[in-house]
Amino acid sequence: MASRGTIYPWRAGNRFELLLDGAVFFPRMLAAIAAAAQQVEVELYLIEDGQCSERLVDALCRAAARGVRVRGLFDAYGAAGLAVPARERLLAAGVELRWYNPLRWRRGVRNFHRDHRKLVLVDGRLAYVGGTGATDEFWLPSESRSPWHEVMVEVEGPLVGDWQQLFEHQWRARFAWRPRHQPLALSLPDCPPAGLGLGRVAYADAAQHRDILLSLLRALRGARQRVWLATPYFLPTWKIRRALRRAAARGVEVRLLLAGRHTDHPPVRFAGQRYYPKLLKAGVRIFEYQPRFLHLKMVLVDDWVSVGSCNFDHWNLRFNLDANVEALDPGFTQAVAACFIEDFAVSREITLDDWQQRPWWRRAQQRLWGWLDRLAVNLLDRWR
Repeated sequence: MASRGTIYPWRAGNRFELLLDGAVFFPRMLAAIAAAAQQVEVELYLIEDGQCSERLVDALCRAAARGVRVRGLFDAYGAAGLAVPARERLLAAGVELRWYNPLRWRRGVRNFHRDHRKLVLVDGRLAYVGGTGATDEFWLPSESRSPWHEVMVEVEGPLVGDWQQLFEHQWRARFAWRPRHQPLALSLPDCPPAGLGLGRVAYADAAQHRDILLSLLRALRGARQRVWLATPYFLPTWKIRRALRRAAARGVEVRLLLAGRHTDHPPVRFAGQRYYPKLLKAGVRIFEYQPRFLHLKMVLVDDWVSVGSCNFDHWNLRFNLDANVEALDPGFTQAVAACFIEDFAVSREITLDDWQQRPWWRRAQQRLWGWLDRLAVNLLDRWR
């Protein structure tokens, strides 16, 4: 059984498949649930009433009716949009439900701690890991393309056992501990040469266990050829920003794939844009995705890949449970690189000239939201 502070090793013999957008990965996950014979586990941050969640609830209820043990671990805040009828239907079918950190006035700042992981496990054999929620933004069954651009990874092999352990630990722990300000001292496993089916579980445990961040920093500091990073909410820690600039200064091709005008949180976008000037001057290339809202969280450093729920921003890393799959599998690396290339092609590159010529009202928005973001973070750190 996994415990707090567990470091998962690299494991060989896995199969990874990158699934692009809800129209691809939701039918695949629902089919896996429909074929489940023993158990199904779902851990999600965001789930709300709609066509997408109706399909998921129906699949879970049908599995439970067949005698499959079905467990759902949902974030209490992120699942607030799942109304009572859907919850009662799940319980009546025999689905076991637990809610992470229900909002309570007496908890104060602890209410900011959320379970941001996205994980589906089937029979201890298949794992689906990524950044999706169960809302119509991620998948409308009647539409061929979802409004939000997202990816999930289908994992099969020994690594699924580690994902199962991570879920079991959180299923038992829920929110029974008090988060501490200081992270745990961690020693990451050495990063091996790329190999077929090679991967590991990386996760964040609400500001205590941060191997997901340490692993990224190690990859950035050792980058030799490329660093491609996609995130919808660009509020990186200063260590990540410094590592990106230093990589570019070494001649590494550093590209950021960020949300453009389509976003669910415009103030977050404006706040993150305050980091553009230093990055651009250091040689970092910045692309804002144009067609839809870019919600995927994915990093490619040389041959190393990390995909999952973590935005690598200072909010996530202070307050959230997150989980990513890391891989050094050549075929998977190629699939991730192809996804990036396709997305860069439909993005707008922001140059230093663009930045310097932006209108005054855009400068005012960026300064205002950047200042408010810094103020909020400083106050929350003091209260914690």
